[in-house]
Amino acid sequence: MGLKNDAWIRRMALEHGMIEPFEDRQVRQGVISYGLSSYGYDIRVADEFKIFTNAYSAVVDPKHFDPRSFVDFKGPVCTIPPNSFVLARSVEYFRVPRGVLCLCVGKSTYARCGIVVNVTPLEPEWEGYITIEISNTTPLPARIYAHEGIAQVIFLEADEACQVSYADRKGKYQGQQGIALPRV
Repeated sequence: MGLKNDAWIRRMALEHGMIEPFEDRQVRQGVISYGLSSYGYDIRVADEFKIFTNAYSAVVDPKHFDPRSFVDFKGPVCTIPPNSFVLARSVEYFRVPRGVLCLCVGKSTYARCGIVVNVTPLEPEWEGYITIEISNTTPLPARIYAHEGIAQVIFLEADEACQVSYADRKGKYQGQQGIALPRV
């Protein structure tokens, strides 16, 4: 298995629609960076958020998730309450090739502020917008900026393609269009 570089990512994005929209360079001026990097792609967070709330005292249960646990918010800046989290989605739509596994990891700019993005795998032949969990580990409110960088996707190509892909298994998050809540 090998780590893929910027030339491979550029070719796969432009010729095969692996990432749409695709930013061919690192955008940095006045924003938290996004776009193509040396060995990955820095994704942006859209302006749609689901802010975790305990207003209804719901039990957090991944098998029987109560959507009232979140408040919907749309805007250019999302404030995450202290010691809480939000769900969001990527601006970019991904189509992962069959012989590739991607890892989505947080950016150091946010991590240095106590804002953590959950590590998320993108399995072979998964496609959709990435649902991103962003945790505020601090005792203070924290800001997230829409349409700016939030995480990096790293691409690992296998020596041979998997026997059963995410699409073959008809994975429950295949083709997700918005922020996907937990499903069983």
